[in-house]
Amino acid sequence: QVQLVESGGGLVQAGGSLSLSCAASGRSFSNYAMDWFRQAPGKEREFVAAISWTGGGRYYADSVKGRFTISRDNARNTVYLQMNSLKPEDTAVYYCAAARGYVTVVAADIDYWGQGTQVTVSS
Repeated sequence: QVQLVESGGGLVQAGGSLSLSCAASGRSFSNYAMDWFRQAPGKEREFVAAISWTGGGRYYADSVKGRFTISRDNARNTVYLQMNSLKPEDTAVYYCAAARGYVTVVAADIDYWGQGTQVTVSS
C-alpha cells in the first residue's frame, strides 16, 4: 500500500508559477513510476507528466511541455511538479499517482492516487 499526499496548490495569475509536491509513504517509493494527472470541472482526468522510478525518463503532455517539469527525490519519498507560465486552462485539481514498475500515461494503469490539490489560474 502507498499513501500519497499532495501540497502546494493555490491561486495564481496567468503567467505565474506554482510548485506542487507529493509525499509518499508505505511500500518502496523507488519501485514506482510517478505521475501527475489533472481534472478540470466537467472534463475527464488527463495525463500531465510522468517520471520513471530512476528519474531518468520524463514524459509530458503536449499541453504542458516546455512549461512544467516533473522531478523526484527518492531519498525523501517525494515527487514534484514545477509549473511555470501558467494559463487559465491549467486550472484543475491535480492528482499525484503511483504506478508499480514502468511508466504509464494511462489513468487505468495507476495503482495509487492522492486526494488532489486545487490549482486555479486567473486571467
